[in-house]
Amino acid sequence: MPAPAPPPWRTVVLSPHFDDAVLSLTGLLPALPGPVAFVTVFGGAPAPGAPTSWWDSTCGFVSAAQAYRTRRAEDARACARLGVEQAVLAHPDGPYGDGGEPYLLDAFLEDLAPGTRVLAPLGSNQPDHESVRLRATKVLAALGAPAPWVYADLPYTGHLPEWGTDGASGALARSPMCGLAYQQLLRSHRTTVRHELLLTDDRWQAKHEAVLCYASQLAALVPDHGTFLARTGPLRAEVIWELSPLDPPC
Repeated sequence: MPAPAPPPWRTVVLSPHFDDAVLSLTGLLPALPGPVAFVTVFGGAPAPGAPTSWWDSTCGFVSAAQAYRTRRAEDARACARLGVEQAVLAHPDGPYGDGGEPYLLDAFLEDLAPGTRVLAPLGSNQPDHESVRLRATKVLAALGAPAPWVYADLPYTGHLPEWGTDGASGALARSPMCGLAYQQLLRSHRTTVRHELLLTDDRWQAKHEAVLCYASQLAALVPDHGTFLARTGPLRAEVIWELSPLDPPC
């Protein structure tokens, strides 16, 4: 039997976890060619009987299985609200995985229709986010496809003091707090801002409603990110960079 044809997505957003794409890109969705899929890379179920992780316990779950079911359903609701398709790869999240690279991305990216635009997270202060970007960049280069566009993963990148200003990219290139992943990226690629947005009230309202779909996560994010859901907080601005490889040294 022949393999099924790849879905006719025109844009694929690689979301390391179930909430990252919605936190980072909801306002910019109208600027992306559709149909759009949000693809959770670390979206696999924990092994049966896996002990509950510290994070899941902090979120109030009594088992890893309950946490997974809830998060996947939350993501489905958010995607439906935004009119994007939910797709999930089988790598278990963080403490439930084997710590290896997200190798399932290889076959997934190979099966995409030619011309599909791929977006990957920057990876500010998030090693698993960065691993998604590095793997996607490597696989697409091997396929002869364009490099992924890179989006600022929020709320992490958004804690930059200059976030939401014209100087955000330059500040990332200097910041030891938020900019290490961006600085690593600059060693291999030129970056050009392709899309940026300071959310209007209408777009903020739509984003806020989508983010609230992930209710199980929000309280646990507060110790590290404070009032990140404030109208003037780190989610208020969104940025996507286009990449072009640097010329190899002579």
